[in-house]
Amino acid sequence: MLTDGALRMLVLLHFHTLGFTPVQLAYLFVLYEIAGMVTNLSAGWIAARFGLTSTLYAGLGLQVLALLALTQLDPAWAIGASVAFVMVVQGASGVAKDLAKMSSKSAVKILAPTEKGGLFRWVAILTGSKNAVKGLGFLLGAALLATVGFVWAVLAMAAVLALILFAVLLAMPPGLPGGRKGAKFSEVFSKSANVNWLSAARVFLFGARDVWFVVGIPIYFYAVLSDGTVAGNRAAFFMIGSFMALWIILYGAVQASAPRLLRAATTPERDLVGRARGWAWALAAIPAALTAAALASSGPEPWLTATLVAGLLVFGGVFAVNSALHSYLILAFTRAERVTMDVGFYYMANAGGRLAGTVLSGLTYQWGGLPLMLGTATVMVALSALAAGRLRAEHPEATPA
Repeated sequence: MLTDGALRMLVLLHFHTLGFTPVQLAYLFVLYEIAGMVTNLSAGWIAARFGLTSTLYAGLGLQVLALLALTQLDPAWAIGASVAFVMVVQGASGVAKDLAKMSSKSAVKILAPTEKGGLFRWVAILTGSKNAVKGLGFLLGAALLATVGFVWAVLAMAAVLALILFAVLLAMPPGLPGGRKGAKFSEVFSKSANVNWLSAARVFLFGARDVWFVVGIPIYFYAVLSDGTVAGNRAAFFMIGSFMALWIILYGAVQASAPRLLRAATTPERDLVGRARGWAWALAAIPAALTAAALASSGPEPWLTATLVAGLLVFGGVFAVNSALHSYLILAFTRAERVTMDVGFYYMANAGGRLAGTVLSGLTYQWGGLPLMLGTATVMVALSALAAGRLRAEHPEATPA
C-alpha cells in the first residue's frame, strides 16, 4: 500500500508537469481501475481454487515488475505513446494491489477472534492501518519526486518491495486455506441480496470520493500553490502530497477507531445496518456544502481553498465511518466457505466505483470546474445512501462477532 500510494502521486504530479490535461491524467488511471474490477472478480475464485497465499505472493511480485517497467518510460515518446504505456503499467499495478488486498481482507474472516466484536475490530484495524500506510505513500511519492526524481523514486520502491516479498515468503505463518479444486468461477456472483446491495452502495461511495480525489482537487491545489518555476513546483508537490497524505492517514485513523465510535461490541447488527444509511446521508451534506461554496466563489480564492481543505478533511472522517461499516458488513453477510468470492465481488464493485470516479474526476473538472465536480460527488453519495437503505439485518439481535 505504501508503494501504491506513492506511485499514484508520482504519476499524477510528474505527468501534470509534462503538460497533460485533467482528462489525459484521468486516462492514466482508467486501466488501473478496470484491472481492479477484473482482478477482484477473478481473484476470489483464484484464491478459492489455489489458496490465499498464492494470490498474496502474486500481488507483491507483480507490483515489483510494474515498478521496474515504469522506469523504461522515455520522455521523448509522444504523449499518446506515453499515456498508453503508463496505462498498461498502472493496470498491472492495479492487479497487484487488489490481489494483495483481497487476500488480506479475506484472511480476517478466517483468523479473527469471534468474541466481543472481534471481527469488526480486526477488520477496522487492518483497513485503517492499510489506508494510513497508503497515506504515507502519497507523501513519500511527492517527496521522492521533488528530491530524487521520477526514475530513482520508482527504483527505490521496487527494491524495498522486493525485500518485503522475500521476507513474506520466508515468514508466512500456517492457517490460511489452501484452495478447493471444485470451485467454479460462476460462484463469484452472489445470490445474497445484502451482498449485492452493499456492493452497489460501495460503488457510489468510492465513486464520490474519487471524483474529487484523483484529479480535480490535486490540480486545483497545484494551480493555487505553484508559480510554474522549478522551486514553485517543488513546494507545490510537497504541499499537495502532504494534504493527500494527511487525508488518507486521517481516514485510516478514524476507520480503525470506528468500532469504538459506533460501540460495535454492544450494538445489535440491526442497528449497525441502519447506521450505514444514516452515515451516508450525513456524508452527502458535506460535498453539498462545498458545492455551494464553490458556486459562491468567483475563482480560486484563499477563503475557498481554506474551506475546501477543512471540508474535505471532515469528509474524510465521515467517509471513514461509512467505509468501516461496509467492510464489516460484507464479512458479516458472507459465509466462511464463500468469503473470498463475496469479498472479491464486493471489491470488484469498489473498483468499479473508483473507475467511475476517476473518469468523472477529469471530465467534471475540465467541463465545469469545482462546482460540477463536487456536485457530482454529492449525487453519488446520495445514491450510496439509497442503496444502503435496502440492507436488512440477517441476525437482527446479534452483536458483531
